[in-house]
Amino acid sequence: MAASSSVGISLSFFFWALLISPSVSQTCKSQTFSGDKTYPHCLDLPQLKAFLHYSYDEPNTTLAVVFSAPPSKPGGWIAWAINPQATGMAGAQTVVAFKDPSKGVAVVKTLNISSYSTIIPSKLAFDVWDMKAEEVSGDGGGTLRIFARIKVPSDLAAKGKVNQVWQVGPGVSPEGMIAKHDFDTANLYSKGPLDLSGNNNGGEGGGEGDSRVKKRNIHGILNAVSWGILFPVGAIVARYMRIFESADPAWFYIHVSCQFSAYVIGVAGWATGLKLGHESEGIRFASHGNIGIALFSLATIQMFAMLLRPKKDHKYRLYWNIYHHGVGYSILTLGIINVFKGLSILNPQDTYKTAYIAVIASLGGIALLFEAVTWVIVLKRKSNS
Repeated sequence: MAASSSVGISLSFFFWALLISPSVSQTCKSQTFSGDKTYPHCLDLPQLKAFLHYSYDEPNTTLAVVFSAPPSKPGGWIAWAINPQATGMAGAQTVVAFKDPSKGVAVVKTLNISSYSTIIPSKLAFDVWDMKAEEVSGDGGGTLRIFARIKVPSDLAAKGKVNQVWQVGPGVSPEGMIAKHDFDTANLYSKGPLDLSGNNNGGEGGGEGDSRVKKRNIHGILNAVSWGILFPVGAIVARYMRIFESADPAWFYIHVSCQFSAYVIGVAGWATGLKLGHESEGIRFASHGNIGIALFSLATIQMFAMLLRPKKDHKYRLYWNIYHHGVGYSILTLGIINVFKGLSILNPQDTYKTAYIAVIASLGGIALLFEAVTWVIVLKRKSNS
C-alpha cells in the first residue's frame, strides 16, 4: 500500500508539472518601469522567459519597446531585433544588452547582422534612439532590460507588422563581442511577427506559434505517459502479479489493457511528432526521431504478435515467450531513454525532469520490492514440493 501511494503521488505530481503552462509564472502586466513613459501593449513571449512591452505612434511610425529577459548564464547578453526582409536572425537589425564587466553596469549596442558569420557592432538600417539597458534589481540581478525607440521603415509601417527576433546568450568577451547562443528548441523558435496595433500573441507565427508550442507539449505528454509510464506499469503487472494464483487471469487483462492503452497513446504522440517535424523545416533531432520510429515499429509488431499467441501447452509457446519478453523489454528501455531525450530537447523547467525521475524511481522501487517477494514465493513453493 505504501508503494502504491508513493507512485500515485509521484504520478499526480508529474501530471501537474506537465500540465502547468510556463505562462502561469510569466506575467508582463505585473511589471512596472521608472519614468513617465507608458507602454499599452505587452507580451509574454513564448520562448526564453522573455517579455516585450511596446507602444506605437502611427502618425510618426515610431515604435517604443522594452524587452526583458534573463541571459542564458550570469554575465551573458540579451538581444531584440527587427528583421526587415526575413524571419530569422540573418539580416536582423539588433539591439543587444549586457553587463559591461569593466564598468559593472548594463550597456546597449546595435548590431546589423548581415550574415550568421558577421556579428560586429554597427549602425542599423533605420534610426534608433533613446537606447539604454538596465539590470532588474527585483530579479536577483538575473534579468536585463533594453529600452529603445525605433523609426519603423515606411514599407513595414504600411503592413502594420514587423518580424521580431529575440535571443539570449551566455557571455561577452573583454572586447565586447557576444558569445554564440545555444541552439536549443527555445532559441530556434524565438521569432515571430509583431502586430504594431497590439493584436497578436507575439510568438512564432502569432497563433501558429502558440499552436506549435501546444503541439510540442502535447507530444511530450503523450509520449511520457505512454512509453515512459504505462508500458513500465504493464510490464511490472505481467512479471509480478502472475506469481499470485488468485490474480490469474486478472493480471493478463490488466497487462493487455496497460500495453494497448500505451500503444494507442504512443501512436498519437508519435504522429504529433511527425507533424511537428514536417512543420519545423531545418530542425532535426535525429536520435530522438530514430528511437521514436523504432518504438512505433516494435510496439506495432508486439500488438500484432498477440494475435499469434500460442496456447500455454503449445510446443512453440517457449519461443513466443522469448520473443515477446525480448521485444517488450526493448520497448521499455528505449521508451524511458527517449523520454529523457525529449526532455533535454524541450529543455523545460527542472520540475518536469524531477517529476519524471520521481515516477520512474517509484516504479523501480516497486519492481525491486516485488522481485524480492517473487523470489521468496518461488523458493518456498520449490521447497514445499
